[in-house]
Amino acid sequence: MSWIALTLISALFLGIYDLAKKNALRENAVLPVLFFGIVTSASLWTPLVLWAHAAPESFPFESLRVQSLNADEHILIFFKSCLVASSWIFGYFAIKHLPLSIVGPIRATSPLWTILLAVFIMGEMPNGWQWIGVAIVLASFYSFSLVGKLECIRFHRDKWVACTIAATLIGACSAIYDKFLLQTAQLPPATVLAWFSIYLVFVMAPFYVLWLRGRWPRGTFQWRWSIPLIGIFLMIADFSYFHAVSQEGALISLISPIRRASVVVTFLGGIYLHKEKNFGIKSICVMALLIGITLIKLKA
Repeated sequence: MSWIALTLISALFLGIYDLAKKNALRENAVLPVLFFGIVTSASLWTPLVLWAHAAPESFPFESLRVQSLNADEHILIFFKSCLVASSWIFGYFAIKHLPLSIVGPIRATSPLWTILLAVFIMGEMPNGWQWIGVAIVLASFYSFSLVGKLECIRFHRDKWVACTIAATLIGACSAIYDKFLLQTAQLPPATVLAWFSIYLVFVMAPFYVLWLRGRWPRGTFQWRWSIPLIGIFLMIADFSYFHAVSQEGALISLISPIRRASVVVTFLGGIYLHKEKNFGIKSICVMALLIGITLIKLKA
């Protein structure tokens, strides 16, 4: 399958993953939802890890084969798990308290933060079209802040908006790190995903235990079938994305904006499934945002 098709599949399931998160978090405690979603992904990968190590000659699916790693490579993947866990903690709390039609577009601005990080940290200089894209994204972001006021959301002082931005910034760093793992370190996609999922359980377990012991307001936890679906949909989205990035000739500059089209799924789901407000105004903001993201990803 081509890398473009894989990226489209990833975008679709990334949007469905966000919808599952919203359903699972509705009037539900955040940390156990996050933890059990992670446990689902790890439970799916663990048998494959054991099979690939115990009887590698009988393993039938090469694309799912988990290869052996040295200690340094395990540390690299463990660091990715820490990055993602940080992003998810912020993101899950935000998505619980904000409309999807606000959260999704903010998360879709990840290419903006990536290019700004490259400018201020790596000394890179975007071209003219990319700067226009940055201006459009910032204008769209400001427009969403105005729409948010109609729903009593004050962008400049709302802590859940701040959590969404933090999750997006950390996510942008994680995306850059993905490129390092897959292209520079040349780790196989299935190997990265498997150990990343397993290590996430160990990273998140202390937070879940602290929640059980009442170290902060616990909230009420209710089991829903959308909770394991979170892990399943994310695994499909990431598996497709990692394989797209790892293909020869794949263009990161196209993969990133195509994958961010997941905001369309999230936005429409928020409007039609969760009956969120101000569809017309938000749809204009989303279209402008997608145009800005596309311009940001243009090559010089």
